[in-house]
Amino acid sequence: MFTQLHPGKNRALLIEVCLLTSALLLPGCASTEKRDELSVNEAGHADPYEGFNRSMYGFNMTLDKYFFKPVSDGYKFITPDFMETGVNNFFTNLKGINVVLNDVLQGKFQQSASDAGRFLTNTTIGVGGLIDVASEVGLKNNVEDFGQTLAVWGVGQGAYLVLPVFGPTTIRDGGAGILDRAANPGTYVPGTGILEGINDRANAEGALNFINEAALDPYVFTRESFLQYRRNLVNDGKSDSANYDLDIDPTVDAASEPKPSSSEVLKPSLDTTNKTEQSGSPSTQPAVGATPDTKAFDNMLQSFEEASNKLDKLSKHRRRR
Repeated sequence: MFTQLHPGKNRALLIEVCLLTSALLLPGCASTEKRDELSVNEAGHADPYEGFNRSMYGFNMTLDKYFFKPVSDGYKFITPDFMETGVNNFFTNLKGINVVLNDVLQGKFQQSASDAGRFLTNTTIGVGGLIDVASEVGLKNNVEDFGQTLAVWGVGQGAYLVLPVFGPTTIRDGGAGILDRAANPGTYVPGTGILEGINDRANAEGALNFINEAALDPYVFTRESFLQYRRNLVNDGKSDSANYDLDIDPTVDAASEPKPSSSEVLKPSLDTTNKTEQSGSPSTQPAVGATPDTKAFDNMLQSFEEASNKLDKLSKHRRRR
């Protein structure tokens, strides 16, 4: 799942404390030699808990089918489009404080000034963030969080995890979530997390439909898309094959791996675009010198975004009828 729903904040807090402790205390998280010792799946990514992750993925999809999706559908049915947009703008703006703080922690002082200006503009002129005035005047929506900050500080991403209800993450990003929550004012307002979760699920409708209907292996597609998206954010949209933030076994011989068919997805490309205007999906532009396999993945991601947009428009059209 691409969404992050927030029932049971105390339990979520405990989970994230454990993850954060693991990310910060495990020796060698930032060491390439230690990362190479992780068990690696056929795609080359560290997924030592794939059995558990697949079980949790199935659990989440079942829970989504019988609970979260009906709630999301009801929300979209009774909420006018302009109000949905306003709610989404509001929660995006709430993350502005977190973004500015992580800009500073990563040494991006010029970007922090721009992001602070964006937050102040939308909070004041944009009526508490309901209207995205900042984008209209050229202040882009950068995406920064404590997971990226830990990566900049040298903390490795750790193993890929799928948590019940919360969905895909990694040891580092899951642990850093506690700091992201602490920096978000909405955390301290009862009910805000529930509304944010419903908003996130509503935004992900088209994406989830596409994954379930078109992906050969929805679990693999979700994992690869998520990891590429996070790598894109960590690298600020720059392709850096020598220093990208994934736990990949260098001994894996790509030539020895079976070539996927046109419908299979095994690896994302290393190329990404500017990490502005968060859309919840990874970059889709092919890398320079990309192999046919990575180009195929990029093409599928492009189709993924286009299909997602079409599905969302179709859903809104049906509601109007």
